[in-house]
Amino acid sequence: MVTENTPAAQYLRMSTEHQQYSIENQARWVQQYARSHGFTVTRTYSDSAKSGLWLKGRPGLRGLLRDVTEGNTDYKAILVYDVSRWGRFQDTDEAAHYEFVCKSAGIPVHYCAETFVNDGSLPSAIMKAVKRAMAGEYSRELGVKVFIGKKRLAELGFWQGGPPGYGFRRLLVSPERKPKQLLSRGERKSLMTDRVILVPGTPDEVERVRDIFRLFTIKKLGLKAIARDLNQRGVPSPHNARWTHSVVRTILSNPKYVGCNVFNQTTGRLGAPPVARPRAEWIIIPDAYEGIVDPTIFDRAQRRLESLVIWKTDEQLLQELRSLLESHGTLTPKVIDDARRTACSRTLGRRFGGLRKAYELIGYRKEN
Repeated sequence: MVTENTPAAQYLRMSTEHQQYSIENQARWVQQYARSHGFTVTRTYSDSAKSGLWLKGRPGLRGLLRDVTEGNTDYKAILVYDVSRWGRFQDTDEAAHYEFVCKSAGIPVHYCAETFVNDGSLPSAIMKAVKRAMAGEYSRELGVKVFIGKKRLAELGFWQGGPPGYGFRRLLVSPERKPKQLLSRGERKSLMTDRVILVPGTPDEVERVRDIFRLFTIKKLGLKAIARDLNQRGVPSPHNARWTHSVVRTILSNPKYVGCNVFNQTTGRLGAPPVARPRAEWIIIPDAYEGIVDPTIFDRAQRRLESLVIWKTDEQLLQELRSLLESHGTLTPKVIDDARRTACSRTLGRRFGGLRKAYELIGYRKEN
């Protein structure tokens, strides 16, 4: 029951959307609501510049829920600007759950700027469900718009966030591509209109990248052998860690080393964990900036990478074995090992649990 000067907590959340959702504007509106409805704000929880998509990144709301569930409250209600400030959760049941936690503890949530009263009535429940769905849909639509905008900027040759990678640096430029300054690790642009492009890094790093390509394409060293060679020579690696075959492969396979801007390599919109996209879905813009590896050498590296057995699927290995059978009419360990474009018999045995099992998978029965 609300009486004069009933103590209440206010929850404020500002994302990066509109000025109308600034912390100050929300607090002013909540104060007006409090005065006209007999509340006195005694505690404030806030999340500044936080997305409403998930609870994990919102210490203010998590603190509120913790205090409510532990009974650490000196208030009888929670005042929030509107339903979207409570959260733009993609699952509307999640928003309802957090409100239910508060209500179950005897502390109802009031939405100060909404046109309905949150009194538990059927019209109120319907309106909240609609508002929650609208809040979630807004985030989905915004995510699509942001993706389209980033895609367009990537096609213009501008870097779309993330570390530049070994051998490169980020250069801050104006919209007209006039250089401003090199960005150090962790630094970000301060003006929304500024852009970022990639430029070659230090001469030492650039030469090491070229050396990796030479070792792979000319000296025919494997990925592990290259990593071992770099470690033995004490060559500094990305982030000052040890060189590994996966780090070497990442360098050898990335089109940015020939000046291509690569976008859409991973997806992780709406708070989802990053997931690698198939290479066919990458957006690759050639000649976006100065490359540091000769395109011919890069192409040779790609062809050799594709031939490495470790990156081939089971079906690719079996198809190569079928082709070998068609050309020779028979299969033996020697025939397989003498073939230039087929995995060796030992590798096939390890992959399929024995050479005979590999024969069975392609329908070949060896006569005794």
